[in-house]
Amino acid sequence: MATEIRGESATEDKGKPARNKRTTPALFVRQVAAELRKVIWPTRKELITYTAISLVFVLIMVAIVSALDWALQKGIFSIFS
Repeated sequence: MATEIRGESATEDKGKPARNKRTTPALFVRQVAAELRKVIWPTRKELITYTAISLVFVLIMVAIVSALDWALQKGIFSIFS
């Protein structure tokens, strides 16, 4: 049945008062620090490589968009002038 969770009825909690589900700021910071310890941080070489690749990709995309913009501008000016 869709209203049951692990054999118990999901409607049993109606008579109980609402429980505060917020965490304290200190608990939040501890949990964030624990999650950051699990992260696999890149080495300096990897970071430099990834940054260089990203910058080259962005520059290529800027060149493509600029070329298309210039070509469309010239085409529109030639049509309407």
